[in-house]
Amino acid sequence: MADAPAPQELTAEQAASTIASKTYAALLVIVAVIGVIASLAAWCFLELIHQLQQELYVHLPNAVGYTNGPPKWWSLPILAIAALIVALAITRLPGNGGHIPAEGLSTGPAGGPSALPGIVIAGLVTVGSGLVLGPEAPLIAIGTGVAVLSISLVRRDTPPQALQIIGAAGAFSALSFIFESPLIAAVILIEATGLGGPRMRVILLPGLLAAGIGTLVSLGMGSFTGLSTSAYALGPLQLSPFGHPDIAQFGWTILLAAIVAVVTGVIMRGGLLTHAFVSRRSLVLLLPIIGLVIGGLAIAFSQITGKSVNEVLFSGQDALPGLTTQAGTWSLGALALLIVCKGIGYGLSLGSYRGGPTFPALFLGAAGGLMASHLPGFPLQPAVAVGMGAAVVGVLKLPLSAVVLATLLTTKAGPGLEPLIIVGVVVAYIATLLVSRALPHKPPAAPTAPQGT
Repeated sequence: MADAPAPQELTAEQAASTIASKTYAALLVIVAVIGVIASLAAWCFLELIHQLQQELYVHLPNAVGYTNGPPKWWSLPILAIAALIVALAITRLPGNGGHIPAEGLSTGPAGGPSALPGIVIAGLVTVGSGLVLGPEAPLIAIGTGVAVLSISLVRRDTPPQALQIIGAAGAFSALSFIFESPLIAAVILIEATGLGGPRMRVILLPGLLAAGIGTLVSLGMGSFTGLSTSAYALGPLQLSPFGHPDIAQFGWTILLAAIVAVVTGVIMRGGLLTHAFVSRRSLVLLLPIIGLVIGGLAIAFSQITGKSVNEVLFSGQDALPGLTTQAGTWSLGALALLIVCKGIGYGLSLGSYRGGPTFPALFLGAAGGLMASHLPGFPLQPAVAVGMGAAVVGVLKLPLSAVVLATLLTTKAGPGLEPLIIVGVVVAYIATLLVSRALPHKPPAAPTAPQGT
């Protein structure tokens, strides 16, 4: 995870004095405005993704005569063309298209505002076309870039410390939009950036303010625009109430968390190996081929199980609620094949395209939880919650973020899941570290010049 260099640490007295100053109060006002701007940018990005998916997989097939939905082969040319566009964005535009998702969720610099066009195009086409990545990493880059660009246009001599705070606030605001929760955005970004000590208070207050505004804008966009954010914002899953855990459930939790950690570790390693392979070769040639492989996996899964190809394609954030509410329609064989096919597609996407790693991990963790719910004495609610928490920590290596995310997504089941989620995340985190040591791999450095075509 590539993070920005840590600035000189503040003392507690300096932090308190900064927060109490008039300059800091003025900065909070600026951050509130920036929060609205970053939220609107996040909404535009997510709405573009949603509309692109609708055009490619609903309106375009209907326009050419497929009134009952696209045929199973439809995703093949879509993914190949999309992969070609992503390759061109990576090789021809500044910023390398953003961070490599196989390296986790990065909050470090991605080239500044000049890199935004490449990041937006690569992320939009990746997520919008059905490749197996989520929108959260581009959102962080967009929020940071838009915030810094906005303040730089107004005042070019903004101090570096103020730019850092404003940029972080933009990221808080943009990330809170997709989760409809300032708490999830705050925890993920604090843990991912390693903020701590007195400096955390200085950056956290503007960040929380921007995150709150981002969530407020997210909740209000539907009534303001007539377009519902429910098409892409991820809220709590519809789970029935759960009582209190017992000893058997703690035992199953430990087993499930360890297995999920191993699986996600293998997927992440596959992503790094994929990146090592494609980064030394022509992306314009390889990325469309990888897109065809992912499309082929989706078609094979659909042919064997009778389920939609969309279960394998896309990030999984739209399909996750349906996966849990329709758990009874899934056989163990279909779930196992789903994890294999989507897991391979996810690993290939992690090392090839640009986007976020979180949502496919959540989906795969939930699918693993559905399989585990067939075990005696392990109900659906804790199995899904533990699976999601274990998968997130296996991919992001952020245990507190994994606990908060899994807890808030399963909040409708009640507080009885929290002890199991915590135990599962801790076990998965330790197992992830062990797997990382057993499968060491140093990814290649990002290219400094456009790769050959």
